[in-house]
Amino acid sequence: MPPLKCKALLNVDLGEGYGNLKCGPDDELLPLIDIANVACGFHSGDPLIMQETVRQCKAHNVLVGAHPGLPDLQGFGRREMKLSPEELTAITVYQVGALKGFLDKEGVELHHVKPHGVLYGMMCRDFEVAEAVMKGVPKGVKVFGLAGTEMEKAAKSVGVEFWAEMYGDVKYNRDGMLVIDRIKKPWKLEDVEKHVEQQLTTESVTTVDGTTVHLPVEDYPVSICCHSDSPGCVGIISTTRTMCDKFNKEHGYS
Repeated sequence: MPPLKCKALLNVDLGEGYGNLKCGPDDELLPLIDIANVACGFHSGDPLIMQETVRQCKAHNVLVGAHPGLPDLQGFGRREMKLSPEELTAITVYQVGALKGFLDKEGVELHHVKPHGVLYGMMCRDFEVAEAVMKGVPKGVKVFGLAGTEMEKAAKSVGVEFWAEMYGDVKYNRDGMLVIDRIKKPWKLEDVEKHVEQQLTTESVTTVDGTTVHLPVEDYPVSICCHSDSPGCVGIISTTRTMCDKFNKEHGYS
């Protein structure tokens, strides 16, 4: 299988705290990443955290996207809920709009929308869910998602620009779907290195049962996603940064 045909960028979920509670070490992660997915209040994040996260992203020249999820603070957006298509569109508009208010205040562009947690997984499997969320994305704003799934199909149907994702700290099933854990599990850094390198250099991944499956990223722009709530996230994200930089240098992607 061929290597990835574009520059490998690194995106990380940030702003995932609430009040005095802080989830990830955002200050340590910002210098390592290209793109931030900022929590918009439903699974995590509050107005002050959104405001400060946007300001810090601007200071570090990090691209900012909205990270809307299901209205599930206690479950961190990782418990499935049954919502109507109208509700799914509305909660997307509501959360993206909240973040965009802070972006506009700071003069920062909304780069993309990336659904969070189990909503992302639901969109991969269910076209109706995916289409409803896509209808809540502002015109001209791209969506990050898993290629080869209902997310990609819905983006094409609604006319939303699609960017494909690979993952540095999430495992895959043999059907190419992500294994979404309620609580993130630790990774050995050598396993992160192999996991990321395989995806970048072969457009494939070794699944939880040992099967190798192709990742159909085609000619989409691609970014590698990591999570700020993974145990040892600084090491994971530093390792992923190193692998992205190595790949970009070897393939002449500036």
